[in-house]
Amino acid sequence: MRKKIVVLLLSLFITGMANGQNITIKGLVTDSITDEGLPYASLILKGTSIGAATDGDGNFSFFAPSTGGLLQVSYLGYDTKELRITPGRTNELKIQLAPSGITLGEVTVKPGREHYSKKENPAVAFVRQVINRRRSNDPRNHDYFRYDEYGKMIFAMNEYQPKPKKNGKSGKFDFLVEFVDTLDAGTTILPVSEREKVETVYFRRNPRSEKRVVRGSQSSGVDEIFSRDGIQQFLNEVFREVDIFQNDIPLFLQRFVSPLSTMGPNYYKYYLLDTLNVNKQPCVDLGFAPFNSETFGFTGHLYVALDSTYFVQKVILNVPRNINLNFVSRMTIEQNFERAADSTRIITKDDIEVNFKLSEKSKGMYARRLNIYSNHSFDEPDEEQMVIFRESAPVITRKDAYRQPNEFWADSRPEEAVRRNPNSVGELMTRLRSVPVFYVTEKVVSTLVSGYIPTNKDPERNKFEFGPMNTTISGNNIEGLRLRTGGTTAVGFSKRLFFDGYMAYGTHDEVFKYDALVEYSFNDRKEYRKEFPVHSIRLEYMYDINQLGQQYMYTNKDNFMLSIRRMKDTRATYLRRGELTYYREHYNGIGYGAVVRAFREYSTKYSEFHRIAPDATVTPVNHYDMTELEFKFRYGRNEKFYQTRNERIPITYDALIFNFSHTMAAKNFLGSSYNYQRTDIGIQKRFWFSAFGYLDVIAKAGKVWSAVPYPLLILPNANLTYTIQPEAYTNMNALEFINDEYASWDLTYYLNGNLLNRLPLVKKLKWREVFCFRGLWGHLTEKNNPANGGNGLYLFPHDSFTMGKAPYMEASVGIENIFKFLRIDYAWRLNYRDNPGIQTGGIRCTMRLSF
Repeated sequence: MRKKIVVLLLSLFITGMANGQNITIKGLVTDSITDEGLPYASLILKGTSIGAATDGDGNFSFFAPSTGGLLQVSYLGYDTKELRITPGRTNELKIQLAPSGITLGEVTVKPGREHYSKKENPAVAFVRQVINRRRSNDPRNHDYFRYDEYGKMIFAMNEYQPKPKKNGKSGKFDFLVEFVDTLDAGTTILPVSEREKVETVYFRRNPRSEKRVVRGSQSSGVDEIFSRDGIQQFLNEVFREVDIFQNDIPLFLQRFVSPLSTMGPNYYKYYLLDTLNVNKQPCVDLGFAPFNSETFGFTGHLYVALDSTYFVQKVILNVPRNINLNFVSRMTIEQNFERAADSTRIITKDDIEVNFKLSEKSKGMYARRLNIYSNHSFDEPDEEQMVIFRESAPVITRKDAYRQPNEFWADSRPEEAVRRNPNSVGELMTRLRSVPVFYVTEKVVSTLVSGYIPTNKDPERNKFEFGPMNTTISGNNIEGLRLRTGGTTAVGFSKRLFFDGYMAYGTHDEVFKYDALVEYSFNDRKEYRKEFPVHSIRLEYMYDINQLGQQYMYTNKDNFMLSIRRMKDTRATYLRRGELTYYREHYNGIGYGAVVRAFREYSTKYSEFHRIAPDATVTPVNHYDMTELEFKFRYGRNEKFYQTRNERIPITYDALIFNFSHTMAAKNFLGSSYNYQRTDIGIQKRFWFSAFGYLDVIAKAGKVWSAVPYPLLILPNANLTYTIQPEAYTNMNALEFINDEYASWDLTYYLNGNLLNRLPLVKKLKWREVFCFRGLWGHLTEKNNPANGGNGLYLFPHDSFTMGKAPYMEASVGIENIFKFLRIDYAWRLNYRDNPGIQTGGIRCTMRLSF
């Protein structure tokens, strides 16, 4: 026992002696402009392994030898700083870091702590001069403009450190250490996705045209489970090329206010900090920070030539730490410019580095998008190059672009894009797929993402896929449990000829349903038959239920997620239909087509057909027949969407979408029971209000010109689920209103947290406000009102009504970004509240990940 006490006391003595020889170093690392703490900055005593990292607020504390030393502080996007630690018991430090590549002088202004005034502020007067001249040196003021662009995008596991097994045995993934790379700041990363592209951009001012010729493209990584072109389209929108000389900067599918926006002086605080040389050019360091750090703005620096030109030499942009932006814990954008002989502004580098985190405690992901621009020219293209402007596609991909040899990439890759670790992501994926658990997991995730199960792992040999899997099991009040199986051929079978179909069975109605489709494309498909631009002819034949008054515009009608409903869904018939469709899309956004459609619709006990005879007697009928011709026209220039096998999921709604269709039929022609004429038009557009969010507008109108039974009239789209669906009425019943004329609107205003960000405690939740107002003006003319008789019309179903002079209206108030993915609305029905069996209000929800 004595020995144990002696050992314990000896240990305490040695520990005390060791601590007595140490000093405590603590303090705060901040941005030199905003004075905000920099989270997870690295501190290390030079020449030792002693150091620490700052916490989420920029604070740090660690023990160091009493001899002191040289403390090195580094943070991605900022210059590394070194300072001498003098011996002493405690060292309280406040360390300010400046953006990379620039040595700042002593900063005397501390934004956020001083009384800031725009009036007679020299910094505001200075930035107004920069704003006034931002258009004068635009390279696109020239008749022609050409340059080469190298682009690289990398995603990596941040601060990756391999974890050794406790028992000392080797693990299945020990080889990952062979692929670890190191950033300039010393942070270790494990790249898991890498994309490179080399292209030449050609611009012509009159008539205005811009074409991109892709000379090389390669990609590898864990995101191969997604569509190659689809994920590239998505990433191009998320990491847009930043143009600070515009009012708004599209980034992360949001709109940031540019520091050179015309509204900049009312949104930002500006500071004249110092004069320094940038690329041997005397410049003013113009610092800026938004008045409200939670809104979509930047902090950073503009380095502006100290002459009468107000030429911007360099830009450093950061996002404020408290910004209401999901998953982005840190972001730095660096842009460099050169001045041509005629003072034209030429960008040479656009570099974005981002740390993504699901939570503050996670290490998250590191991402970098680097663009290097070279070989700028304003000369008129030669005849061979002028041919490029006659191409219809905005992006022309050379046939050998995806098969360029290693020598091509070695010659094209700038020094700044060369990795320290030569082992590639492609080699990493090969090694990972050799591990069974990873291979199986990748296939399961791929199925969940695409919805289809391939019959061959090689895309070139994959001829058939089963799916979509989310429709395998669903349910409704007519069919009961609905079981479905189906599939489609893939490009491994043919790049032009496709077969698609399904079979379904309801356990309650005990009826088999089916759909069979064959489509021929006039141009080769890369991955999917529906990918843009479509130019095809299609034949389809189906037999299935038809849920009246419900139009599934954004999902499958038998998606299992829609099986839970707020009320019984029994407004349905059975429909047998055959269609022959021709459709063509162009790169300029124009699409058009024609459909020959023949169908027979059968009555059910839920939706009966009681036909009115000339003598006003009513006779039940089993079905009616129609043969129609429909013409379609659509305009949607510069749409951005992610393409799946069966859907186009919009990435943004910025493009103006215009739709027009007209359907016609002649009685007794090819078996039609009625004359029929119907016209529909619609527009859709997103309007951005810079720092104040955005408004999505959908407006439609239409008219049935003929006297026809109610299934052929205009049946408003009722949403009987608890989900939020655009262009669907949340508190309306199916077939509650029947019209032959209508005008509808759907307005959704996303305020991006501008109100909630002002509440001291609530703003920490980073919730965002959503306001909706939708409605429908409808009218039923006398010729289609069965209450007035009408030869051949059907009696309306029970609890179906005509609309009065007032339009149907509903409004909702919601909060999105709950747990970063959930949106919850409360919707009110504003009128027609006395109709039987209706809901006047209710909670609705949806899931959506967004930045």
